[in-house]
Amino acid sequence: MDSDIKEILPKLIEDAGVMVLYLDKQENILLCNKKTQELTGLKDTDIVGKNWLKVLFRNSGNNIKKAMFKAVMDDSTTYKRVKDFECHILDSSGKNRLISWSINPILDKDNELQASTLFGHDITEIKGRGASIKNINDSLKNIFSSIKEYALYVINPDGKITYVGMGCQAMLGWDKKDIIFKHVNILHDIDGQGSNLDFILKQVRLSGKYETETELVTKDKEIIPVILTVNRFLDPSGKLVGFIFIAKDMTERKKLEYQIFQAEKLAALGQLSAGMAHEINNPLFVISGRLEMLKQEELDQKVRDSLDLISSQTDRIRNLVDRILRFSRKSTTALEPIDINEAIEAVLPWVQYNKLPSAEVILEKSFTKNMPKIKGDLHQLQEVFLNLLINAYQSMPNGGKIKIITSKLDDHYAQIQIIDSGVGIPAHHLKNIFMPFFSTKKEGLGLGLSICHNIIKNHNGSIELTSKVNQGASFTIKLPFI
Repeated sequence: MDSDIKEILPKLIEDAGVMVLYLDKQENILLCNKKTQELTGLKDTDIVGKNWLKVLFRNSGNNIKKAMFKAVMDDSTTYKRVKDFECHILDSSGKNRLISWSINPILDKDNELQASTLFGHDITEIKGRGASIKNINDSLKNIFSSIKEYALYVINPDGKITYVGMGCQAMLGWDKKDIIFKHVNILHDIDGQGSNLDFILKQVRLSGKYETETELVTKDKEIIPVILTVNRFLDPSGKLVGFIFIAKDMTERKKLEYQIFQAEKLAALGQLSAGMAHEINNPLFVISGRLEMLKQEELDQKVRDSLDLISSQTDRIRNLVDRILRFSRKSTTALEPIDINEAIEAVLPWVQYNKLPSAEVILEKSFTKNMPKIKGDLHQLQEVFLNLLINAYQSMPNGGKIKIITSKLDDHYAQIQIIDSGVGIPAHHLKNIFMPFFSTKKEGLGLGLSICHNIIKNHNGSIELTSKVNQGASFTIKLPFI
């Protein structure tokens, strides 16, 4: 049996998939195998009898690695212990190969160094795959970190957040330290009313993936609409270890959808209003005509006073009809190049001619200089600015501050913001604020903002309102540059 092993052992060493070098006490090579010859490109006769360092580092010129390897070898032989080391050597084609070495001192019966063996495992490909996987993972992280519209987070089966991508901070305002290991409801529970999270996770368990439109909570307790995609997170054995959430911010898309929806509603209401206004005008002309005829008669003062009252109310109806027609009719704009800063400046003196609260209102202007011009109807745009400024003044009966800010947006649009510190508008009113006949004022007709909306729309622009009760209101107008 021992003789069989002695016969097999040289063949095992020769055909081994790792480099094998057997060194004497002077560190000269006494034996090497095929793998050593393949990687170095040297024949057995070129290796045996040579110093191991001269064979392995004959052409590399890497003196630092050579010195480090020599130091590890000296440590192994001096202290008679196994040592491991990784370093590059040049292969037969001149390419660097990363080898994982194991240095094994061989001792005689007196525990003295007799020889050493070097076993070298080529790990170049393994390290390369690991580096590639790391690069892919880093790239994916960088992608999710750089796209502000996406937030990536991972939870364990208990619902605790175990990973937070950088997008969560950009999109939701949450730092990693704020939510890591917290329950995911911190992002999904709106006003303590619970969430549809249990339903979502149930669907993911059944089908592996689920996508839905929902809402997430920001650090500032604001609600943003998202498209949420949830996937199962499995370990290498296929066991469920959590869930991966990817949320896409839908705020801008929802704004655009809302603007389109509002435009369609306004167009439909405009047609209806135009038809109603024309139908009202016909009997109104008859009533006015008859009133004028009656006024020509000799009547006592009491009857004449009643006719004057009827006439004044008729005029009021006529003014209302005119405004309805103005809202419903697509205006013919007299287009001309307009300096938006000058247009707003010209409006400011007009504000004082309207019946405004007597309390002090501070007006702050922040105009971007040398703004490119827009193309539009000066009188119509000034009507918009005047209307918004009057609304701002009226929202502050006890005084306050109005800011007017002009700026360039993406070098394509002029952006005008009119911000007040007034009473604000409840959230449930915001969706109707540009609708005709809707007003938060007791005596308002509800046509001013509708007309503003139509004017800006006819200028290929947009107008938006953000507001909170007792925190003021902010109108933002965007108009394209010429």
